[in-house]
Formats: sequence, C-alpha cells, structure tokens
Amino acid sequence: MKQPSETKKIAPTNPGTGVSGPEGLRRFWPVALGLAVCFFQPLHELIKLSLRDDLYSHVPLIPLVSFYLIWSKRRELPEPSLPNRTFAGALAVLGLATLMVSVAATQGTVDRTTEDMLFLRILAFLFFLVGTAAWTLGKKTLGALAFPFALLIFILPFPTIVRNGLETFLQYGSAAVAHSLFKLSDTSVFYHDLIFRLPGINLQVAPECSGIRSSLALFITSVVAGHFFLRSRWKCALLSLAVIPLALLRNGFRIFTIGELCVHISPDMINSYIHRQGGPVFFALSLIPFFLLLWLLLRSEQRPHSPSPTIPPQ
Repeated sequence: MKQPSETKKIAPTNPGTGVSGPEGLRRFWPVALGLAVCFFQPLHELIKLSLRDDLYSHVPLIPLVSFYLIWSKRRELPEPSLPNRTFAGALAVLGLATLMVSVAATQGTVDRTTEDMLFLRILAFLFFLVGTAAWTLGKKTLGALAFPFALLIFILPFPTIVRNGLETFLQYGSAAVAHSLFKLSDTSVFYHDLIFRLPGINLQVAPECSGIRSSLALFITSVVAGHFFLRSRWKCALLSLAVIPLALLRNGFRIFTIGELCVHISPDMINSYIHRQGGPVFFALSLIPFFLLLWLLLRSEQRPHSPSPTIPPQ
C-alpha cells in the first residue's frame, strides 16, 4: 500500500511586515485631506490664479486626472510591502525647508510676485503630499502609482524668471522660424530684435505672441499620451521633446501667416480673428504632426510574433 503523502505546511504571512495597496490608500486619503486643509490659503490662491491667467487654466484638471488614475488602479495594486519611510522623511525635510524659504522671501526687501510665492508654497505642499504617500503606502504601491503623483507637478506655477525665460526662448525661436518662412516665400522683409519690417506694415513678436500656453498644453498632452500608449521610456522622452520644435514651427507659421495676410490682403488683418483668436486653429494644426509621430512610435513598438517552431514527428 502507498503511504499517504505528507501535507506541506504553508507558513502564514505576517501582516505586520508590510501594508497592502487598498489599506495604504485608506490611510492616505484622510492625511492628504488634512494637508489640503493646512495649505488651504495657497491652494485657494492657486485656483484664483488659474481663473485669471490662461497659462494655468489646466491646473484644476490635473488633480482630478491624478485622482482618477489612482482610483482606477485600486483593484490592481501589488502585494503588501514596507513603506518607504526614509524617502518620506527626506521629502518632509525638503517641504519644511521650502516653507522656510517662502517665509524668508516674504521678509526680504526684494518684491516677490504671486507666482514666485505660490511656486514655493505649492512645491512644499507637493513634498509633504508625496512624503505622506511614501509613509502610508507600500513601496510597491507607491511605485505603481508613481505617474499619478508625478503628474501633480503640473499644478506648480512658474517662477517669474522661468516664465520670462520660456517666453523669451519661444519669442526668438518662433521669430527665427517666421523669418525663414518669409525668406522662402520671397517676401521682402527686414528682421531685427523681434521686429519684422514688411511692405506696408511692421510686426513685433510680443511676449503674448510666444505661444507658451499652447506649448505647455501640448507638452502635458505628450506626457500623458506617452504614459498610456508607449512602453519605452526613451520614446516617451522623444515624444515630449518633439513638442519644442513643434511649438516653434507652429508659432512661426502663425506669425508668417499673419504677415502674409497683412502684405497681400490688408494691414487691417492684424486686427482680424486669425490674430486675436486664431491660437486654437494653429494648435489643432500642430496636433497633426504630433499624432503622426505618436503613431510612428507606436508602430515601432509593435513586434511581429514569430511562428512557433514545428517539431517533426518521430
């Protein structure tokens, strides 16, 4: 007779060795809400800024997208793991240091803009928020939710020096593209220091004409699209970096189009719809090469499945 096989004993897992994703999220939400209450004043100022400045019109949407991404993954979170308390502590220190810098900036003699102060205080809020996530969630859960938390960086307002630098770069880059297009079209043009002297009219590329708002919108779109559709990190980076030449080409083509209309139709075209409210039209045009590049990157990641080798019968 056969001896009955011994039953293997499975050691029970120790629930104290880690925290599960759903359990960590249940701990995280109340603390995150408390943090938002503590930072109510700068968050309220951020919402007001987004309502009066089109550059930040995307800000109220970003937390909603992050929350949706976290909520949609709640049933797919990995197994329990230990919280990353070292990382949480480092972020807490950075948050405190940023708050101290913001307080010191208010006491200085140099005037700070609303965006400068909001940048520091919202940055401190994000340090504390992600630090809270690192403390309450397991390491694996935090890794699985890294993108929704990283997406929150787009609620940060630009410091004045950064905004001015981006606008200047886009102004001069777009003007250079427009100048090249005027030369290719054989239009008589004299270009100097952002001023185009055309037959019958002079055009100046002002900061408002830099296209920074549509460029930022396209950059955020590229980050989200790369996360959802591309597997390779370098291809995600390539898609996002492609926004820079696309922004310059789009805005340069807009300047060129307005200039040609003023030369060949009427100088009054400077006050036309295409100049005052034509931004969305040119933004839509820039989406064509953007999605074409995304499609090419998607195709490059598709590998044909090699047929399984057949084994000849013995």
